[in-house]
Amino acid sequence: MNAEFVAMLRPFLKYADHQEITERSRLRDLGLDSMREIELLFAVEDTFGVTIPDERLVDATFETGGNLWAVVEALLAAGHGGRS
Repeated sequence: MNAEFVAMLRPFLKYADHQEITERSRLRDLGLDSMREIELLFAVEDTFGVTIPDERLVDATFETGGNLWAVVEALLAAGHGGRS
């Protein structure tokens, strides 16, 4: 996970406060609820210029910061993103 991703993620985690967000951080435990999850999805897609496919829009993707980052990173590596 890069610093830009962590900075983008933090506002959606109402219990994160100033604690470190790592690949193992459980997003639900840090306050990500279903409404924030949708907002986070849009923020990720806008920030990184990717579209997360429907088959990746599952609970496991949003379970940890690392899981979500892995999806974004795979899309970027496959050439399915980047800023416009």
